[in-house]
Amino acid sequence: MKNLLFLLILLVTFSPKSNAQNNSVTVAGDIFQFVLPATALSATLIYKEDEQKPTWQFIKTYGVAIITTQALKHIVLKPRPEDGPINNNHAFPSGHTTSAFAGAAFIQHKYGWSYGFPCYAIASFVGYSRVKGNFHDTWDVLGGATVGIVSAYIFTKPYQESKIVWLFDKSISTYIVGLTYAY
Repeated sequence: MKNLLFLLILLVTFSPKSNAQNNSVTVAGDIFQFVLPATALSATLIYKEDEQKPTWQFIKTYGVAIITTQALKHIVLKPRPEDGPINNNHAFPSGHTTSAFAGAAFIQHKYGWSYGFPCYAIASFVGYSRVKGNFHDTWDVLGGATVGIVSAYIFTKPYQESKIVWLFDKSISTYIVGLTYAY
């Protein structure tokens, strides 16, 4: 995850200025919209949890998020910014942002905030890249983020830290010491 953040910083910092910098930000956003879901899917394949079926949870999360986004684009018919590179009536919600936030929210909800926080930062950058490139406005990005996050919270079994609890009890003539593991 640290390598992804480092790559992102390099792409933005050392890119040529002005319009080329906008292109670098847009290209980085285009890449990271797929990196986050690919990372989430890879994590489900690497960390096997037979009982919870995390791969199936991710497929439902991502599939519903993308289908909902495409349906909303064709129902709402919100125009893109007038001076943007694309002129059509399919701005709301942002598909790039939906993709990124579905991956980030899945990782956070499934594996905890220590992994989720950097993923949300990258997903936020994807949303920023869509506004900076003039493909969407802030409402389009917020709509995409909402669709991705809600999908993850509906279909993903939440992360639960395992807890070890020590028990100690003293009666008149005995001592009881126990250990309970909750998962």
